[in-house]
Amino acid sequence: MQRHLILLYGAISYALTLGAFAYLAGFVIGWGTPTVLDGPARLSLPTALAVNAGLLALFGLQHSLMARQGFKRWLTRFVPQAAERSTYCLMSCVALFVLYAFWQPMGGTIWEVESVVGRNFLYALYASGWAVVLCTSFLIHHFDLFGLRQVWLNWLGKPYTPLRFRTPGPYRYVRHPLYVGWLMVFWITPYMTAAHLVFALGLTAYILIAIRYEERDLVAHFGREYAVYKRRTPMLIPRVLSGSEADRPTVAVKSPVV
Repeated sequence: MQRHLILLYGAISYALTLGAFAYLAGFVIGWGTPTVLDGPARLSLPTALAVNAGLLALFGLQHSLMARQGFKRWLTRFVPQAAERSTYCLMSCVALFVLYAFWQPMGGTIWEVESVVGRNFLYALYASGWAVVLCTSFLIHHFDLFGLRQVWLNWLGKPYTPLRFRTPGPYRYVRHPLYVGWLMVFWITPYMTAAHLVFALGLTAYILIAIRYEERDLVAHFGREYAVYKRRTPMLIPRVLSGSEADRPTVAVKSPVV
């Protein structure tokens, strides 16, 4: 019975995660969601800024704290090991939906692209950022990343086996293409407001801080393999490689943190 409940828990967590991401896609650009990132200010600027900074801090703390190995060991004293990743995803959804519900538009225009061609081009780039997020998640095993593989193996009565260290596709050129996709989602817009700028800056700062802790855990987990990969491969911005460098053999990485 417990295996069935854990599988159901993981499936619900995964469905909510997909829903949270779908909401985020509309929330950022103001398409089809009850609450939006941008709009006329409802509170004073200092109050709105404090609320939004607090919401971003809440998301960042939840996302980073629950990714630490010490917290995972503590959590699995109360939650089955197979459900740990699903719990992480579920709590991330809670943090996101709190942000969606209480986010405060701040008014003010930083930039606005008025050309129809320019706006459509930027919306296409925004959509491509989501495509990068989706594609790179599958390259490092989408279902493991969001906890479904863990609960499925548990339901089958099979032990969980960690993923191999490998660098498929864009992971050969940057260490964190998934974060590159998120940065595209946060920053590419034809209409940048004060609230959007705070949102993009806050989550960019979170990503840069999170990478430091994530890579520390990766080096501890994978050892010299990841240390060599880290030394040879740029973090977020690819560089032009010589033929010998580009053709070097690689080993692939699935982060145990993100």
